[in-house]
Amino acid sequence: MPPKTNWPAAIRPLLEKYNGKRHPLQHRNTYQLIVMVVLSAQSTDDVVNQVAPAFFNAYPNLAALSAVRPEDLFPLIGKIRNFGHKAAWLVAIAKQLGTDEHIPLTMDELTALPGIGRKSASVILREAGKAPEGVIVDIHVVRVAPRLGIAKDPDPKKMEQQLMKKLPRDEWDAGMAMSFLGREICRPKPECERCLMNPVCAYYARSKKTEAGAAKKTAEGSPKKTGQPKKTRVKSPEKTVKEKVKKRAGRSGK
Repeated sequence: MPPKTNWPAAIRPLLEKYNGKRHPLQHRNTYQLIVMVVLSAQSTDDVVNQVAPAFFNAYPNLAALSAVRPEDLFPLIGKIRNFGHKAAWLVAIAKQLGTDEHIPLTMDELTALPGIGRKSASVILREAGKAPEGVIVDIHVVRVAPRLGIAKDPDPKKMEQQLMKKLPRDEWDAGMAMSFLGREICRPKPECERCLMNPVCAYYARSKKTEAGAAKKTAEGSPKKTGQPKKTRVKSPEKTVKEKVKKRAGRSGK
């Protein structure tokens, strides 16, 4: 049985690699980040980054956003998946908060807002420079964490709890670090050989074991060289006829 991994120590190289790296959503302030985080659910950061400039040009703050109807946002966010629901959430948030100065920065207050769950709240707190109150678990972390072996439950909420139990609070940014790793290296088809986490990665260890087993099986199954096969002597038709005649002559002489 392999030794148990000391994850607080094992995760440090990953934390150091991505320390201070900003989230891929290209925001300038917390208001913009809230809008972009809401829009990014089940969508890609690239698409959100594309629609964001025009959106913020039209609605530069919560006060401006609170004065419109959800359908007024449709032309600006029509490329976003579930844009109808997201437009309603954004207008509701704006009306509830009123101004940018009233944006809350705690997990409980953020998750009380429409369209914001724990992952989104953790992203907002991280980018605002606040202490983590949870671990970011996005689609990349759901792929990377089980590969590493640090968490296995496919449910993001349960996976977050597993990560929070295995890592001290000052290492909870490991979620975002794993997300960056998943975007750059540990993609659906991972580039394991250049990953700094492969010394502790369960997936990498299994793949190497599989490769070694396949190589051994191939070597054992290779045909062994033997001597030249024995040649079978084939009698010529003429010789066969002579032998038959000789036998008949012998029988008649008895």
